[in-house]
Amino acid sequence: QVQLVESGGGLVQAGGSLRLSCAASRVTYAMGWFRQAPGKEREFVAAISRSATSTYYADSLKGRFTISRDNAKNTVYLQMNSLKPKDTAVYYCAARDYFGSWYRSQEYNYWGQGTQVTVSS
Repeated sequence: QVQLVESGGGLVQAGGSLRLSCAASRVTYAMGWFRQAPGKEREFVAAISRSATSTYYADSLKGRFTISRDNAKNTVYLQMNSLKPKDTAVYYCAARDYFGSWYRSQEYNYWGQGTQVTVSS
């Protein structure tokens, strides 16, 4: 079992930055971030391998968002720059212990409670 606790969400103006953190109770094979806006399905944001040598991003977010992890702290980060109002959503940290698709939420078996990110125009 893995417990995930997100932090770092909040209200920011368009063009601003936020860094989300996700503290895990132990290191896992893969960790990722997903987000869900009101009335929309949960969507993939970014993922990172255990060694941090491989990262994956939603095409629409490349260049603005950066995922990283510190295994010594069992923590994964999501640096979000040049934020836009359409980035407003609840952001969820996810993790799994086995190989699978990086992009599908169904492949992750551990989830955090989510942290709200609101970008004002």
